Amino acid sequence: MPVSPLVLAGDEKLKPPQPKFAIAEGASDADQEANRASHHSRTTSGTVSWHESPPVTPRSISFGNTTNPFSASLIHQSFYTTDQTPGTSPTHLQNESNGGFPFPDVGSSTPRSGVTSVSTSVADLTRNSHSFYNRTAADYGSGSPRPMSARSREAFASPRTRPMTMYSTVQPSIAKIERDRPKSTMLASPDLSKPWLQKRDPYQRISYALTYAFIFLGFAAGAIRCYFGWKEVRLLTGNLCPVLIETFDTEDGVFGDNGKFFREVDMSGFGNGEFEMTTASENNSYVRNGMLYITPTLTSDIIGEDAIVDGHVFNITGCTFNITQGISYTSSIALPTNSSAIGADQAFDIGSYTRACSAVSNATSGQIINPIQSARISTRKTASIRYGRVEVRAKIPTGDWLWPAIWMLPVDNTYGPWPISGMFFLEVPPTSHIAPLFINETREIDIMEARGNGPNYPFQGTNWVRGSLNWGPLTWLNAVSKTFGAWPLRRGTYDQGFHDYVLEWDQDFMRISVDTRLHHLLDLRINEPFFKRGDFPAVVQNGSEAVILDNPWKNGSNAAPFDQPFYLILNVAVGGTNGWFPDGGGKPWLDGSNTAMGDFWANRKQWLPTWSTSNVEDRSLVIDHVKMWQQC
Repeated sequence: MPVSPLVLAGDEKLKPPQPKFAIAEGASDADQEANRASHHSRTTSGTVSWHESPPVTPRSISFGNTTNPFSASLIHQSFYTTDQTPGTSPTHLQNESNGGFPFPDVGSSTPRSGVTSVSTSVADLTRNSHSFYNRTAADYGSGSPRPMSARSREAFASPRTRPMTMYSTVQPSIAKIERDRPKSTMLASPDLSKPWLQKRDPYQRISYALTYAFIFLGFAAGAIRCYFGWKEVRLLTGNLCPVLIETFDTEDGVFGDNGKFFREVDMSGFGNGEFEMTTASENNSYVRNGMLYITPTLTSDIIGEDAIVDGHVFNITGCTFNITQGISYTSSIALPTNSSAIGADQAFDIGSYTRACSAVSNATSGQIINPIQSARISTRKTASIRYGRVEVRAKIPTGDWLWPAIWMLPVDNTYGPWPISGMFFLEVPPTSHIAPLFINETREIDIMEARGNGPNYPFQGTNWVRGSLNWGPLTWLNAVSKTFGAWPLRRGTYDQGFHDYVLEWDQDFMRISVDTRLHHLLDLRINEPFFKRGDFPAVVQNGSEAVILDNPWKNGSNAAPFDQPFYLILNVAVGGTNGWFPDGGGKPWLDGSNTAMGDFWANRKQWLPTWSTSNVEDRSLVIDHVKMWQQC
């Protein structure tokens, strides 16, 4: 801010300015001199008069000459008043001839004692070297109320102390600048133009109409889809009469002469080249803790490892070949109730009997005794149904090359040899290569339902289940590829818990599902004859002879050959050479090899560790309940 000009009396002399003092009004010059001398920052210790003060280092640029501090050589120095900040400057001097400005009573040629030293440093004087010489005395005016000497000394007041370090305290600014604080536009309520409030956009109505129309159409389409989906789910009509309800709460009535389940004893391989023998031993099929167990064991635990591969003849105890295949080889034996008449019109086959009931190990020929013992149980003597429902709750085993199954066979040979009579089954897990299954002259059908290999098995392991129908007019014409399906378990595997495997069957449809109808492995509409569905050739080649193929089910219904009574089979097979376990994928034998069973046993260190020994349940097919209902 501008400083008022100083008006001094003619005889008033400029006293040396001091950085820190105050002049009391009315004090005499002598008192003022004494006060200044006692407060001067450059005095020495003790009482020293002004004229006796020690010389002070000159603050002029030349340092060697005693000059007027307001001479022309210092016109570029800066001086501050107490109400100015270091960044401001007083009005510049306009007339250099007034050498004593702003003290007119001091001429540039009249030096005073001690004037050569001022309290303002050279650094302060040189900071604003442009601040004095452009302003005249008239710029200051003459009406200032303050004493001339006070105002003259204020011109030389030191600037405010600056902080030297980060811990110093900065003196608050004398004048606080008030700035307008910007306000958010959200606080204001300006009048915005909203033309849509006066006139609605016609396209807005159209957009609303389209939105609600599509929402309505979506709900309508969903409702229609749910209705037709519900209507397409076929249900069994009429009443269902229970035929077999077994929960295995007790061992009574499960096995034995009057038991619900018949143990089939055989070691022929059941037409699939399987490596196990089925026994009537309680080590392989038993009831425990309210569950039915079918557990594979090692034959070497009974006869030793050496006997398995060489020099041993094994005759299986309780062979059932005469019941399952040669039941009527003599007319003196009557057929049991609900038993199969398969083989009743055939001569007794001594070769098939030998293969089913005994085995010889020979290291030279590579033949070994079946290295695994397991079980195959059925309801062929006690329960069969024609149309109805079958429900089995089970947990499949864990272990490489294990093959659990839940399946059914016809009671009677109404339409001729298998697969003409047909077969349906529940299977676990599927493969993409469905190879036709061939049987030998024993007519044993063994369609398996499981692979115990883990989920990483390349041909689908325990995380898949499959259901299918096997049927055809000849043994080597199997149309299973037209009637099969599978269902994967996306989280977990089927060997880690129990699942419900269900068959619903009547003359109009057949559905195989797991846990729920939505998880159907097979959902077949019987709306055309199976012979037409199979699209079989008109002429087939039987060796060197051409045979005209005729429809063997022409006298049956559309459901033929699945319009006859069937019974239930539960079993755990091991290995095989029919293609269920495709070559490769770590498989230790080849299907076409004559020593496939021996190769399997020789590599037991590879697969045997996957069979649990600490917990027998893990390698067992565990059945919680079996239920069969007949449509009535």
